[in-house]
Amino acid sequence: MRQVEPLEDLSFDGRLLTRLQGRRDPLPPIHFYTPTFKNYASSEIKGCGRNAWPAVSITGGDCKLNCDHCKAKILEPMIPARTPEDLWRVVNEMIASGAGGMLLTGGSNHRNEVEYDPYYETIRRIKDEFPGFRIAMHTALVDDAIASRMSDAGIDAAMMDVIGSQDTITQVYHLRRTPEDFERALEALTKTPMKVVPHIVVGLHYGQLLGEWRALEMVARHRPAALVLVVVMPTYANELRPFVAPDAHEVGQFFLDARKALADIPLLLGCARPAGEVKRIIDAYAVMAGVNGMAHPSDGMVELAARLDRQVRVTASCCSIAVGDEVMALDGTEQGFEIDLARILEEERARRAVRSGPLGRIKVVSDSGSGCCGA
Repeated sequence: MRQVEPLEDLSFDGRLLTRLQGRRDPLPPIHFYTPTFKNYASSEIKGCGRNAWPAVSITGGDCKLNCDHCKAKILEPMIPARTPEDLWRVVNEMIASGAGGMLLTGGSNHRNEVEYDPYYETIRRIKDEFPGFRIAMHTALVDDAIASRMSDAGIDAAMMDVIGSQDTITQVYHLRRTPEDFERALEALTKTPMKVVPHIVVGLHYGQLLGEWRALEMVARHRPAALVLVVVMPTYANELRPFVAPDAHEVGQFFLDARKALADIPLLLGCARPAGEVKRIIDAYAVMAGVNGMAHPSDGMVELAARLDRQVRVTASCCSIAVGDEVMALDGTEQGFEIDLARILEEERARRAVRSGPLGRIKVVSDSGSGCCGA
């Protein structure tokens, strides 16, 4: 870490570093999803268009829960499709613009259910006419019958937040449900052929880690396709119910615990996490803990992973398709383009000739594909 310039002035927990360093199992390859290489790039890298993986909301900007960390604002920039006819039109327009898939979501009712019933026939029609078009759905809470309908409609990936604290469910989500309801929904989804990718929002209880370890136990019991971790970003939180930034070292410990609990399940760090110095610390812990994928890594993460002898794969992607990349990355269809990382690291070695630690044996695997991106 001392050889990675962007990490030089950051403070890390020595005891946690010792635990990370003491792991006996080899670190797996890591896949970075990033719009640029920032200071690693020596030439311009073009990103994907905004239409590559749009987000569509069947309720527009409306949500009955109005959770404290979101206030429904996250829905506002999404493409509205308030009727099945609107959804069919929107999808056809997206495909004509080059979209390969979409995130389908919507605001919840007071029971944390998104009311998709009128849309299943249209979703099935979309999948029948455009079988290569991928649909990742934010399911919210479901039962066996609803999960089965989603699967029958052709949903490729099912995503839901898993919450392990009753206080968080009640106070942050304003919801009269229980952690057991969330686990039952996860169980119902994993019974289907859909790729199930639950999310744990670290620090969801106003910036405190409260039910994350219980949520991790719930995920481990049901063996999903992958787990996405994000760190709370309460951009829209009410000043009367403020959030604090989660403790980066506690977040790092959770990453290590998640990696141990899900040793054979892909672990992905989503693009949502606080900015600035805390993001660099969180990202460094994630790389050292052994996450399989990371969206929008901080400066220094490619080099840190390489110095830890981790194979590195990189796909350029913009924020609009980050979610799609996360949930679809496991089947080999992710878009990307070849990047000459060996040359980039050679330039880093030349620039830091006075620094110790040879880079000559770094293992790098570059990703190639036609996709919508190019250099």
